[in-house]
Amino acid sequence: MNSRRAIPDVAIAGGGMIGGACALALAKNGFEVALIEAREPAPWHAEDREDLRVIALAPSSAKLLDELGVWNSVRDARVSPYARMQVWDAESGAQLSFDASQDGRAELGWIVENKLLQWTLWQALEQAGVRRVCPGELRDFEARADRVSLELNEVEPLSARLLVIADGAKSALRDKAGIATHGRDYAQRAVVAHVATEKPHEGTAWQRFTREGPIALLPLRDGRSSIVWSLPEARAREVLALDDAAFCEAVGFASDFRLGRIIEATPRASFPLRLRLARTYATQRCVLLGDAAHAVHPLAGQGANLGLRDVSGLVSVLAEARDAGRDFAAPHVLQRYARRRRSADTLDALSFDALARAFAWRAPPLVALRGIGMRAADALAPLKRRLAAHAAGRI
Repeated sequence: MNSRRAIPDVAIAGGGMIGGACALALAKNGFEVALIEAREPAPWHAEDREDLRVIALAPSSAKLLDELGVWNSVRDARVSPYARMQVWDAESGAQLSFDASQDGRAELGWIVENKLLQWTLWQALEQAGVRRVCPGELRDFEARADRVSLELNEVEPLSARLLVIADGAKSALRDKAGIATHGRDYAQRAVVAHVATEKPHEGTAWQRFTREGPIALLPLRDGRSSIVWSLPEARAREVLALDDAAFCEAVGFASDFRLGRIIEATPRASFPLRLRLARTYATQRCVLLGDAAHAVHPLAGQGANLGLRDVSGLVSVLAEARDAGRDFAAPHVLQRYARRRRSADTLDALSFDALARAFAWRAPPLVALRGIGMRAADALAPLKRRLAAHAAGRI
C-alpha cells in the first residue's frame, strides 16, 4: 500500500473492472485517488485458458479504454472481435441480423475476458499514481460537510472529498448510504461455459430465443464459443448436473445446431439473474457506479458497457466542476451525474427487461406479433442502424 497520507480527492470502494477504470480515468484527469479493494485480482497469463467470465465490449467502451492507455495491451493480449450478430426466435422463426460493414466499421465489438481486463487495469493504476489500499475493506463511512470519513478494516482511517461506491450488485455500502433499490428477480440463472463446435463461428455473435430462455454463442479467438444460456432455476440446475456429452447435446439443441454439433465443453458455472435499479445514484458526497447502481438482464450483453459509460459520465462531470473552481463533490454537481446516468441506464435496463418479457410470450397471437416486430426491425435499415449505434454507445 502506498504510504502517502494526503487526503485524496476521491476514494473508490471496489477494485473490479468498473472501479478500476474509474480510478484510472480520474487519476489521468488530475485527481488524487485512493482505490479500496479487499484482494488483488488474479493475474492473467497468456498460457491460461480463457476465463469463463467474458464481456461483449462495445466500441464506446474500447474508446474509453484507449483513452486510458490500456486498450492496446488488452487487444494485443487476447480479444475476439466480432463483425456480425445473428438473432433468431425459435417460436416465430423471425431473424434479425447486424453487420459492421453496413455501417462502414470493421467490428461490432469485442469479446474480452473479465480477468484480462481487470488485471490490465490493476497494473496501470500504480503508474497513474492511484493509491491502492489493498487489502482493504470499507466497513463504514460518514459524510461530513467537506469530506467523507472512512472506517477501514485493519487499516488506518481515511478521508476523501468524495466516495465512489463500486462494490457490485449486492453492494452493502449502497445500503449504508441509505439508497434503496427496486426491480425483480427473474427466477433464472445464466449458465456459462466455453464450447468447441463442429462449424466455425465466423466471427459472429449468435443468439437464439427459446421457450426456456435465450442462449448466446459468443466467438472466442481460439475458434471456440463462449455460451451464456439463461434458464429457469430448476432447469439450470438440471443442465449443470449433466455429464459432458449430455450437456453438449443440450447446447446443440438449444442453439438449433447453428454451429453444428457441440464437440467439447469446459466445466460450467452459473449466476442468478435479477433486475435491480438504485432509486438515486447520489447522496451526500457519495455516488454509485456500475452494478452497484444497476444490475440488468444479460440478454443484450450491455451490463459492463453501461458501467463504463457511468465512468465516462462521472469523470466528465467532476472534471468540469473542478476546472470551473467549484466543489466537485457538491450535491448539485453529483446530482448532475446522477440525473444523466440514471436516466440513460434506466431506459436501457427497462428496454432489456421489456425484451425479456416479450420473448417469454407463449400465446400464438403474441408470438406472431413478436415475429412481425423482429422482421420489421430487420427490414427497416434506419431503425436497425439506430439500434446498432445505441448498442455501440454512439447515441
